[in-house]
Amino acid sequence: MASLIITPKTKIYDLLEAYPELEDILISSAPEFKKLKNPVLRKTIARITSIGQAATVGGLDVQDLVNRLREKVGQGNIDQLDDTGSKYVTICPAWFKEESVVNTIDTNEMLNRGEHPVHVVLAAIKELGENEILEIIASFIPAPLLDKTLSLEYKHWIDKKSEKEFRIYFMK
Repeated sequence: MASLIITPKTKIYDLLEAYPELEDILISSAPEFKKLKNPVLRKTIARITSIGQAATVGGLDVQDLVNRLREKVGQGNIDQLDDTGSKYVTICPAWFKEESVVNTIDTNEMLNRGEHPVHVVLAAIKELGENEILEIIASFIPAPLLDKTLSLEYKHWIDKKSEKEFRIYFMK
């Protein structure tokens, strides 16, 4: 029945709808993927997160993860994948100043209510004035959001506070 071709751009939700047996492989690949058991996160985050983005969140090699998933469903290996793991800023940039933070959004609270934070965050970034910074609190690296802000050429910095707390700062 499942004829989905697995690539780095495949959405996690679509992957698990087509191949539910791959859930255990994802969860065993990285502790962060245990969140897939949460029905709310499964319906929200998994719909917009690609395998490539999920690999980045889990600190995994994109190609290795895609090939492992493909192998389990009888698809051949992909040899050349785009490198998606090195574009996020994790070292404090010169533009960051604590006193420039004008707004904070806790995405965890929104996700727990079943809301999707991407549009709220993008709207908040658009409202920023010159040299103003938006702070996002998240329990994981929000790769889909970061990819969207990169495409819009917003600046960002990911400050990893702990395994379960990330502060992401955005500036126009």
